[in-house]
Amino acid sequence: MTILPELALVLAALSFFGLSLTRHLDTAQMRNAAVFFGVLVFVATVITLGRSAVLFDGCLQVDRFSQFFKLMISSGLFFVLAGSQKMNGIARRIRPEYYMFLFLSCLGLMLLVSATELITLFVALELSSFSLYLMVPMRDEQTAGREQMEAGIKYILFGVLATGFMLYGMSYIFGLTGTTYLEDIALGLQKTASRSAAFFAVVMVLAGFFYKLALFPMHFWVPDVYEGAANETTTFVATVPKLAAVALLIRFVLLVPADAHVLVTLMMVLALCSMFYGNLIALVQTDIKRMLGYSGIAHAGFILFGLLTMKSGGYAMAMYYITGYVFMNIACYTVLCHVSEQGENLSIGDLAGLHKREPFLAFLLALGLFALAGIPPMVGFTGEFMLLAGVLKEGPQFLIPVILAAINAGIAIYYYLSVIKSAYTTDADDRTAVGINPLTRISGTALIVIIILMGIFPSRIISYAEAAVKSIM
Repeated sequence: MTILPELALVLAALSFFGLSLTRHLDTAQMRNAAVFFGVLVFVATVITLGRSAVLFDGCLQVDRFSQFFKLMISSGLFFVLAGSQKMNGIARRIRPEYYMFLFLSCLGLMLLVSATELITLFVALELSSFSLYLMVPMRDEQTAGREQMEAGIKYILFGVLATGFMLYGMSYIFGLTGTTYLEDIALGLQKTASRSAAFFAVVMVLAGFFYKLALFPMHFWVPDVYEGAANETTTFVATVPKLAAVALLIRFVLLVPADAHVLVTLMMVLALCSMFYGNLIALVQTDIKRMLGYSGIAHAGFILFGLLTMKSGGYAMAMYYITGYVFMNIACYTVLCHVSEQGENLSIGDLAGLHKREPFLAFLLALGLFALAGIPPMVGFTGEFMLLAGVLKEGPQFLIPVILAAINAGIAIYYYLSVIKSAYTTDADDRTAVGINPLTRISGTALIVIIILMGIFPSRIISYAEAAVKSIM
């Protein structure tokens, strides 16, 4: 019963594998089947909440921590499926395979957040990653030419590089501790006399997770992959896998002693570099997906701020922030998927007059961007404020980094507002009206409610996240 969500994902992947063997496929029925399995996975996750188990000789551990992330992954999967119903960017003949890899990637993510052993963690990470490597080039060539192939090549090359760093670090950790189990590794790293080697090993492993989170300096794949992949693929790549990345970062930072000032300093420098790099380059972008890609690099820096405290409260704030970030981004990408009639990439100018062409989508986009910009009372403001306040409480040495982060929050407002300006203050000219189906309207409304309520009432989610972190400390 504890692995019911994983079994639901396996069932979904096998079902679409069976559909890929048939020649005559009804597109509408296939989309409905994908949404049905998305709901099934979410329901299975809710059913198993509160359960705990240790599986496969301790390699997988189902606890409050993993259950929190599984719930967010299944929620993100459903909203991605509901918001990308048109699937205009994916060729019809390969849509069953596309859905199969989508569910397999989610399966890898769910195994990843439960993994408590290095080899299991690596296998789960590769299951998720290789599915994404195949999804990126699966774009209709009529809408993108061949740029999706370049995006796929860059994605896998940088992924292999990140995996190399991670495996190198894991080999060091095994050599220092003689075990691959995270609980035993934590004890071994505290007792080892080779502190410099232990620090080097942990940093190498974290580099692999920085790649998944799109954190500086493992971010170079982001703009090209976001631009080259189909809108539906970018919606998933830009959101759901980052949940697992945060879970892995927390698990590995917990292995390090709380007095590891060098690691804290390194993470602080990387967080600030990520913020400045992402926000400054986003200012000059005209392609919306590239802009949101650089925005994601900047937000990765904010997420890393939560880990600087090395305390459960900071980790809980990082979990809260990444949850809000996923919903905010899905709201924005849902609009892009519907405005893009043929699955083509959109520039900021393509959103001109959206408030007249489809008022609901314009409002959903504005709310998502306002939240990303940190405008109250949305979740983006609450998350950034509480993250920075929590770090500042740790001492005056964090005052300058907090000020620099606040400056970055101000910079980001400019390019978010430029998109909203195009949608609300420019004429539609001869652009056609945008169609939207009832399911997308329902899921969009749910996203609006979640983004606002998470910002106004954050305490319950943060309390649950902090309890989840304490269960693995």
